[in-house]
Amino acid sequence: MADPPMDRVALAAELERARTDFHRLLASVRADEWNALSSGTRWTNEQLLFHMVFGYMIVRRLLILVRVVGRLPDPVGRGFARVLDTATPSFHLVNYYGSCLAARYYNRRRMGAELDRVIDALQRSLERERDRDFARGMHYPTRWDPYFRDYMTLADIYRYPGQHYDHHRRQLTLAALT
Repeated sequence: MADPPMDRVALAAELERARTDFHRLLASVRADEWNALSSGTRWTNEQLLFHMVFGYMIVRRLLILVRVVGRLPDPVGRGFARVLDTATPSFHLVNYYGSCLAARYYNRRRMGAELDRVIDALQRSLERERDRDFARGMHYPTRWDPYFRDYMTLADIYRYPGQHYDHHRRQLTLAALT
């Protein structure tokens, strides 16, 4: 049985939902909330908001990775994912400190515009994808992120940033969310 056709409209709408919500969040943050600690992370609200943008930024690279590694023989892809899984402690350090440092540049004044640029690029990429390519996939390091599964298709990668966004949105400690 063939896979059902990919719902590009739903994927595009999900990207727009996050964009709209993010701009609402940015507009609602009080001056004293930017540097307040988030819930369940070591990041401040500002750092976590950047990290949420970063989830979309990284997807552009993951799409390239799927297009390349997804063409390799399955044992090569599995081996690649296992190697990445062994680097999990280093990945988590880079992920944490990288977001801390990057939030200094992509701060409250820049992160909204960056999210707009990235989502615009993802929307253009989504429009150009061939239907048959949505089923192409690769193995992923499952210890890196709770939303990474052992095998993810190109369609899964387009869905990933919304899952990541919603997960971290729940960790923000903003009065507007209570």
